[in-house]
Amino acid sequence: MSYEQRRFTILVIIVSISGFSQGMLLPLISVIFEGDGVSSTLNGLNATGLYIGTLLISPFIEQPLRKYGYKPIILFGGALVFMSLFLFPFWKSVMFWFILRLLIGIGDHALHFSTQTWITSTTATHKLGKSMSIYGISFGVGFAVGPLFVPLIKISESFPFIISSALCLLAWSLIFFVKNEKPEALAGDANESGIKRYSLAIKYGWIAFLPPFVYGFLESSLNALFPVYALRKDFDVAFVSIILAGFSIGAIVMQFPLGALGDKMGRHKVIVSGLFAGSIFFLIGNFFEHSELFVAAVFFCAGMCVGSMFSLGITYMTDLTPKELLPTGNLLCGIFFSLGSLTGPLLGGLYLEVFPSSGFLFVISVMLLTVAVVILFFGKSKKIAI
Repeated sequence: MSYEQRRFTILVIIVSISGFSQGMLLPLISVIFEGDGVSSTLNGLNATGLYIGTLLISPFIEQPLRKYGYKPIILFGGALVFMSLFLFPFWKSVMFWFILRLLIGIGDHALHFSTQTWITSTTATHKLGKSMSIYGISFGVGFAVGPLFVPLIKISESFPFIISSALCLLAWSLIFFVKNEKPEALAGDANESGIKRYSLAIKYGWIAFLPPFVYGFLESSLNALFPVYALRKDFDVAFVSIILAGFSIGAIVMQFPLGALGDKMGRHKVIVSGLFAGSIFFLIGNFFEHSELFVAAVFFCAGMCVGSMFSLGITYMTDLTPKELLPTGNLLCGIFFSLGSLTGPLLGGLYLEVFPSSGFLFVISVMLLTVAVVILFFGKSKKIAI
């Protein structure tokens, strides 16, 4: 194995463990809080800590990366995630756990920003699509496996946190086996105001930011609040984990096919079709939500339809945005994902507070349908030049 292949493998392993931690943490804390009688609104609000952390660090992460290189930022992010996971069992407090989730959000964003930029900067153009697909699938696999560890709370409430922190430490330690590198220096005026770039990127690509927003909304609301809803429906905790994993597995199964279909048919058609189909599946699931097995099947099918919205949104953005605005467009895709991730638990938690045991999947269905209609009528298929 060449050094480049070994480096790529290590970065992928780090990302998969990060996905595992996120996938486990959302439903795990929701189940614990629900068992302790914490309100669904406060439960959902607590889940936003992860994404608030991501938004807080976003404006400050690029310059340290350019100055110090990829490896130090990964070391910083990995250490923050490991230490935060390790501290969870020491003090059970809604506020303390919120702060820990915020720190994990900061650490995870540092990890993802560094590894993603490292891979895209060092991979040949003809291999980039394949490499980024492997990158996305590795995170998805980790995220799908994470919820399966939630039933470990039956052994001990601390056990899942201990397992997760240990795995993060092992993955994090692998970064010592790669050499540090730095991104290429900025061309042109590095001090030029970004306001114009942001406004232009939004002008040309705003419609493409909706799919990442949708994916963020789904990921956070399903993982943080569906366990609360399911437990109120007397679902078994272990089966709730299987249901959540089903959505992620569905997304993984269709990651390559939908990407290839987007290349042939156009991203606009694939995104709209996926959103409509996902809306229908969640609507059907709402009418048969008394059946654990049926809901699991619905989540798997819906995951196949809408689980690739983040990557499809990024590629759709490249279709609409001039080349010189692509870095700004990528950053905005990440910001909209975080905004969706914040909105999901907040609105979902409020809904569960008002309607404790009815229609949660219906709300998801309506949201997908609304975005599908907006993209259908306002979306474009070809790149626009400035």
